[in-house]
Amino acid sequence: MDESSLQKREQKPYAEPEMRASDVDRDRIAEILRDALAEGRLTHEEHSERIDAAYAAKTIGELEPLVRDLPVRGATAAPRPAPVEEPPSTASENLIAVFGGSTRKGRWRVGGRTNAFACFGGVEIDLTEAVFEQREITINAVAIFGGVEIKVPENVTLRGNGAGVFGGFDVKTHEAPDPDAPVVIITGLALFGGVEAKPRRGKRLKAWGRGSLEG
Repeated sequence: MDESSLQKREQKPYAEPEMRASDVDRDRIAEILRDALAEGRLTHEEHSERIDAAYAAKTIGELEPLVRDLPVRGATAAPRPAPVEEPPSTASENLIAVFGGSTRKGRWRVGGRTNAFACFGGVEIDLTEAVFEQREITINAVAIFGGVEIKVPENVTLRGNGAGVFGGFDVKTHEAPDPDAPVVIITGLALFGGVEAKPRRGKRLKAWGRGSLEG
């Protein structure tokens, strides 16, 4: 290899734009965006658009523009303002399974309310890798001759308020050690069917829309 070729290789950046992004890369960008939202540098709409783009990005080149106009934490040690509670979102997501199945899992943004309906079918909702952007989340589950299964991270609060009629409405109530941890509330009805919600052992939420969870 001649000297000019060696110099070109040394001048190449470590993370090339076309390099595939990892989950660690996406989480790092999401953390910068959360800080920018808390500091008032981004509006809630801008934050929502960029966080969606971050988790959909496939390469480093797609991630970098999302934080190009934002400071990286550590450059200035300004105190962070106290989090401000937002009004609950009116947006809702509907999962319906009739003589079939419906699943929501992996990395996805959780709205303020999710409605799950299973009739001679099954609905699975897995929140263990989801992005929580507000503190209180309600899932209304109705199972008629069917089943709804809900899994949550073990370090969030889980509460239930539903009924079972010739069926089972089983919510394993759990209070998180952190009083500021997100709260998942399960409501609804099981009629000749079953609704089950429980923490998934070993799965922990590390951060949510306006804070991080320790421990």
